[in-house]
Amino acid sequence: MAPVVKLRDVVDEMDTLNDELRAYLNKQTGELITVSSEELQAAEAGDDIESYPDWQKEAIQKAQEILDSDAYLPLPSKFDIHEYSIMERFCYEIEDAELSNELLFQIQGSGAFRRFKHAIDRYNIANDWYRYRQQALEQIAIDWLAANVIPYERMF
Repeated sequence: MAPVVKLRDVVDEMDTLNDELRAYLNKQTGELITVSSEELQAAEAGDDIESYPDWQKEAIQKAQEILDSDAYLPLPSKFDIHEYSIMERFCYEIEDAELSNELLFQIQGSGAFRRFKHAIDRYNIANDWYRYRQQALEQIAIDWLAANVIPYERMF
């Protein structure tokens, strides 16, 4: 039976992901591990890790363990989370139609995330956004855990 993982830990791990980081859950131990793309590539290529700094050697060894084992499941990636979509849903859920339309306008085109951040600060709804975003990440994590039959506990 899979160990019970803390939903908060999974959400926190997902929240730190970017283009360069990948996170995994060990189904047997419940351990969450984050490795960089560079470390995964070094492990895949079978690079001589002696040329890497000590701190990175350990990470490359962990990446190799992830690649060699069926025990690790990749957490939802930045692309699975699709923050733009979460931002857009938030805009549509704003009850004030004028504000909703303004926010939707701000998230169009290049620079959408920066303009959105400025707008939520200007309209004093940043806390609402961060709460909404947190709930969206929690739901993504819950759906992922359920799909992979991983028991979890809420500890928020």
